[in-house]
Amino acid sequence: MSETTNTCNIPHSGSDRVKKSYFDKSKKADYLVLVPDMLPIHFKLIMAIYEQYGYRMELLQTSTRSVIDEGLKNVHNDTCYPALLVIGQFLDALNSGKYDPDHTALLISQTGGGCRASNYIHLLRKALSSTYPQVPVLSLNFSGLEKDASIEVSPTIALKLIYAVLYGDMLMLLYNQCKPYEITENSTDELLARWQHRLGKLFHTKRDYMSTARIYRAMLKDFAALPRTKVKKPKVGIVGEIYVKYSPLANNHLNEFLLSEGCEPNVPGLLDFVMYCASDAVNDSKLYNNRSKKTLIYGIGYDVLYKFQKQQIKIINEHGVFQPPHDFEHLRACADKYINQGVKMGEGWLITAEMAALAETGTKNIICTQPFGCLPNHIVAKGSARVIKKAYPDANIVAIDYDPGATKVNQENRIKLMLANAVI
Repeated sequence: MSETTNTCNIPHSGSDRVKKSYFDKSKKADYLVLVPDMLPIHFKLIMAIYEQYGYRMELLQTSTRSVIDEGLKNVHNDTCYPALLVIGQFLDALNSGKYDPDHTALLISQTGGGCRASNYIHLLRKALSSTYPQVPVLSLNFSGLEKDASIEVSPTIALKLIYAVLYGDMLMLLYNQCKPYEITENSTDELLARWQHRLGKLFHTKRDYMSTARIYRAMLKDFAALPRTKVKKPKVGIVGEIYVKYSPLANNHLNEFLLSEGCEPNVPGLLDFVMYCASDAVNDSKLYNNRSKKTLIYGIGYDVLYKFQKQQIKIINEHGVFQPPHDFEHLRACADKYINQGVKMGEGWLITAEMAALAETGTKNIICTQPFGCLPNHIVAKGSARVIKKAYPDANIVAIDYDPGATKVNQENRIKLMLANAVI
């Protein structure tokens, strides 16, 4: 593979041509790979995995207005908010002078779906072309995209990434169920950091990280031992477009805001989205009568992931202290009451299913986080809210739009208005 400074021309929109810098994996130790801030808990585990294979990584956690301004400068304002933020965060970091552009690379994920998320990488390269053409962009995907510019995903790494999703979901669940009730300030954050460090070390072993039952029980024991109040607080579910749902940058630190307002955030795990993508591939084969080897692989993958989820739910229930995540097959049944599983652009039927499942299991207060103009998610979120409220009359659902022109004050005021009628 050529060195990073070598480039080749690739066509972009219209007559534009963008130079594409390649990442020389043989010299990966010379580069710092910047990672956008979407899932801080999960991404720190993923970074620990890649560091084992010689990569140096840093999670960007900047959330100043300059990030949005850089996005607006470098991305057309018709582009969705997540793309604007990811690209803006990268450009803001490079402009800060903290990083050497000649030894910095950027990592971006691609779903391979119909959403513009799969095309962020081209917008990012175009934004870099005039000022930082030497900075290579790496893609993390499981769809066969960017074969000449994707980060390594060997079978061993792919397996570890699955476990990172499982453990990341577990930590996020336990954190959200303990943090609102902690007696000793920041004790939950400290325990979370210790577990992230411990898991990072486990991923450096040959097989220890695969002992899910033992690790889950140890997590449950540690978090259950945290001193907590017994004061009952309203639970607030967070659903919506995947980036805005999880990213503190995108949703203006929604999780922290809900905690400050005396609420318990309830955020569905990343595994649900992974299983949603796998099940959609199987659904497509049935809907279009087009079975292939790829369909078989996705079907097997779904069965394996579902088995992992069932184990996690079983162990949490046996422990008896914390509320487990929703069973994915139950989510699919919830979706079938309101929407067809063929609706799969963006987060598709999954948003509707998560809202229904949350309302059904006692989380009546629900925030739908939406990038303004994200048509598929507006349809399946706002479009389904009415029928879900009809089925669950005490459901308290509000849609919050996030875009460059929306003010944090306005968003928080709308949430406070919803919380004024919060169901405990």
